[in-house]
Amino acid sequence: MTQPDHLSELRFDALPLHPTLLSSIAKLGFTHCTPIQAETLPRALRGEDLAGQAQTGTGKSAAFLLATLNHLLSKPRAEHGDGTSPRAIALAPTRELAIQIQKDAAGLSANTDIRITVCYGGAGYESQRQELTEGVDLLIGTPGRIIDFFKQGVFTLKEIEVLVLDEADRMFDLGFIDDIRYLLRRMPKPDQRRNYLFSATLSQRVLELAYEHMNNPERVEIASEQVTADRVQQKLIHVANDEKLPLLVGWLRAHSPNRTMVFVNTKRAGEEIERTLVANGFEAAILSGDVAQTKRIKLLEAFKAGDLPILVATDVAARGLHIPDVSHVINYDLPQDAADYVHRIGRTARAGQSGDALSFCCESWVYSLPAIEAYIEQRIPSESLNEAWLATDLVRPPRPPRPPRPDARRGGGGGGGRRPSSGGRRR
Repeated sequence: MTQPDHLSELRFDALPLHPTLLSSIAKLGFTHCTPIQAETLPRALRGEDLAGQAQTGTGKSAAFLLATLNHLLSKPRAEHGDGTSPRAIALAPTRELAIQIQKDAAGLSANTDIRITVCYGGAGYESQRQELTEGVDLLIGTPGRIIDFFKQGVFTLKEIEVLVLDEADRMFDLGFIDDIRYLLRRMPKPDQRRNYLFSATLSQRVLELAYEHMNNPERVEIASEQVTADRVQQKLIHVANDEKLPLLVGWLRAHSPNRTMVFVNTKRAGEEIERTLVANGFEAAILSGDVAQTKRIKLLEAFKAGDLPILVATDVAARGLHIPDVSHVINYDLPQDAADYVHRIGRTARAGQSGDALSFCCESWVYSLPAIEAYIEQRIPSESLNEAWLATDLVRPPRPPRPPRPDARRGGGGGGGRRPSSGGRRR
């Protein structure tokens, strides 16, 4: 059998992995390592620290999880500890990524007694706290919620034997670096633990973090000849601002894509697209930063299951989401950050599959194009606007009414309230 070119020649059963992990890997249907796994797992299993870079969707999570779980299975918990605090910790920048890591870890450790807990903000506070109180071996989560529980004394960090930082560059982008350093300084020293840092890009600031808080990490980079995924077919259409919605609706009608992510730069634009698509007969929903966590989970599950064919998203969804079989990514707005272009289109063509990425280049965001093409070191193929794709019967739903503003002349809107005097105290 010819080895698929998105995998390496290294078989998992050729690695010194714990037999229980090898059994789980076989049950999941995996036989060969991806390139990032082939380069990092042998080193990690030898006890080396790692700073790994690879494109999204190439198996970074399985690489650090297998190394972490193998350590936990191969080495008993130290007797001097409290027996309940985590031995390993994986920090992620977003709730979605933390949840995905937990799901991957649960699949790989299905036949073990390793206790895994995921902590993130926005939901499940008491249930997460209870799980931590009952004891945890591998703690996965976002920095803010973990710090919250740590400061309450729910667990300690003195027993950490394995540290994972996933999407480290995104940690910087989202302003988590001070929280990360707070946690790292309360763990055992770098030479007393194993340290794995993984990221889509290894910028200078990420490497400085690695060398400051890790034990001489081995730098591993898996990069194709192009920055963007090789199997993503990219296209660009120049379009006027007022033609974008008709083009989106008409293009979706003409192509009937299977599972599509539509990326926007602002929540307001996303809400307008969601209303328009629904008004024109499409099933669509928006995923943005302020969507309640329970709803976010439901939306992602519906999208993964195929019940929701179109997901409109701000860049909160551009990283860390493993959603199989995304056929198309549409950049309704060109991203302001060139790196986000790569992360967006990386939602398709995952795990060796192919996909399409279509970008609308409009008057508002055309100035992002030169930086994007310089970053990916190639020109995005341009396609002429097909007038037949413009929906001439576009239904434009009315904008939702704005909430009424308080009438300052009546003391804040009703009730006959009095305005405070100039010398009065305001609360």
